[in-house]
Amino acid sequence: MADFAIFWDWLSFAVRWLHVITGIAWIGSSFYFVALDLGLRQRPGLPAGAFGEEWQVHGGGFYHIQKYLVAPAEMPEHLTWFKWESYATWLSGFAMLCVVYYAGADLFLIDPNVLNISVPVGILLSLATIGVGWIVYDLLCRSPLGKSDTGLMLVLYCVLVFIAWGLTHLFTGRAAFLHLGAITATIMSANVFMVIIPNQKIVVADLIAGRKPDPKYGKIAKQRSLHNNYLTLPVLFLMLSNHYPLAFGTQFNWVIASLVFIIGVLIRHYFNTVHARKGNPTWTWLGAAVLFMIIIWLSTVPKVLTGEPKTSAASAAAQVYMASAHFPAVRDTVLGRCSMCHTEEPVYEGIYHAPKGVMLDTDARIAEHAREIYLQAGRAHAMPPANVTQITDQERALLVAWFEGAGK
Repeated sequence: MADFAIFWDWLSFAVRWLHVITGIAWIGSSFYFVALDLGLRQRPGLPAGAFGEEWQVHGGGFYHIQKYLVAPAEMPEHLTWFKWESYATWLSGFAMLCVVYYAGADLFLIDPNVLNISVPVGILLSLATIGVGWIVYDLLCRSPLGKSDTGLMLVLYCVLVFIAWGLTHLFTGRAAFLHLGAITATIMSANVFMVIIPNQKIVVADLIAGRKPDPKYGKIAKQRSLHNNYLTLPVLFLMLSNHYPLAFGTQFNWVIASLVFIIGVLIRHYFNTVHARKGNPTWTWLGAAVLFMIIIWLSTVPKVLTGEPKTSAASAAAQVYMASAHFPAVRDTVLGRCSMCHTEEPVYEGIYHAPKGVMLDTDARIAEHAREIYLQAGRAHAMPPANVTQITDQERALLVAWFEGAGK
């Protein structure tokens, strides 16, 4: 079991690294083409069907780019498709969801104080929310409402707010944020897989057959691409939020998530406007800063509004570690070396909230985080940072013996 825990931690690291790499590739190409599209200029003498052109310089060379709103008169000999970045990002993200949240559902996905369900039910709920999120979005886009870009985006925002609220009543705060990001990312990737690329293939097929392509396919793809553009920054926030419990670990976490979407739209609006050479709307940064200050307040709002935190009962897996003969000594070690930071009200100077929301001040909480304690303070010396509490080699060996011997 100990070797498996180490392997699984490295697997999580590898999948996360892959997800970051593919995400950078997808977001980078997406941002580039949005900026390129907005910066196109029209001039007399452009080829038939060309909407605009752009001259760019990079890496010591000059690039001359032209865009066709529907398609050129003939099929080009070489055509590069930008799709695998999106697919690889979604697949690696789903793999990480399985490795972290499904394999560790007792700790990261399910909170009995929110909804007391079994692990299989929790996983099925997770899959259902992701799938239903895409279906609802796609149906709205295909409805008559989809003819109005502004009206559609306002309705979609209301739907996202409702989803954010609903997820906090199904999963842990951390998982709720992650799933809101996963639903949004699924919408973005499905837009590429289910709409944008198929529409482009229809245009290519028409060109090959000598038919004039229908411009409606490009218009539909353009709308979905616009949605992806404005959803990117909120997704990045939500995917990084698991490192910041002040974002997800509050009763108002769904409000925070909702405000993040507005902040993302404001920032993208600024860059889109600048790239389109339509001005410099610096007011968007002020609006984003004000909303961020509201988020900070919501994350630390007085307990008179949020109520006292609920105490979670130990899971079946945690009870195994609590039953170990080593547990009394482990508890004393953790309380003495870790709980000055990992508690409701840290006493270590400069620490005001438990790092990453991990609290190790009760038997149940210590047992629930057995794997993390084993990996970070037993097998590795990552915790305590710089060994500020002077944990000894014998105490680290105790943590290893506790985890590896539990249940035997």
